Amino acid sequence: MSVPQYKRVVIKLSGEALAGDQGFGLVPNIVKSVAEQIKEVVDLGVEVALVVGGGNIWRGKIGSEMGMERANADYMGMLATVMNALALQDSLENLDVATRVQSSIVMTQVAEPYIRRKAVRHLEKKRVVIFAAGTGNPYFSTDTTAALRAAEINADVILMAKNNVDGVYSADPKTNADAVKYDNLTYLEVIQQGLQVMDSTASTLCMDNDIPLIVFSIMENGNIKRAVQGETIGTVVRRNS
Repeated sequence: MSVPQYKRVVIKLSGEALAGDQGFGLVPNIVKSVAEQIKEVVDLGVEVALVVGGGNIWRGKIGSEMGMERANADYMGMLATVMNALALQDSLENLDVATRVQSSIVMTQVAEPYIRRKAVRHLEKKRVVIFAAGTGNPYFSTDTTAALRAAEINADVILMAKNNVDGVYSADPKTNADAVKYDNLTYLEVIQQGLQVMDSTASTLCMDNDIPLIVFSIMENGNIKRAVQGETIGTVVRRNS
């Protein structure tokens, strides 16, 4: 068995990745597949934290189109991430993977409140920790949540699992046949070129804290394990080239 390259990882999973081709809601087989891939990594002895988005249930853009106040729309998005987190928790625990959901918005009936030291202790005990409800503040994306939590728990890397692309491209490969895939980038290049990897707040936070990022496709089984073992997949983003 290959030795994992990373001891502690944050997996950033978009809500859309759980919706499959239907684009909305949860597809049980996909949720189960993601949980199985996470279990493979846990079985290697890697400490795993998850940050999940909520775009399969609610997007702030919908709120804007309705004329909704941005803060309210963002809070609704945070609640959507809690729903996804609970679905992942259930699927992981059906695979006998000990899991804790920590929410940035207090809702003690369904999740623990986010406490950094407690999250770290869970990880040390090899429990998967799912960070839900974003940062608990409007105007911040779940990409920024992933960067912030990775810095707080001293994660070795952020694994950004995508459902519609296998790395970072110069343009949208679905609409531009000339789009070029990058194997390696710096955060400064991502920001300067306006590449759609993560928002600028998250990119800057990762750059300032020297947290590497690997962007890859979640749709190919085993990719999370490959990334953890240091195989060359997707695109790697670092502070320095």
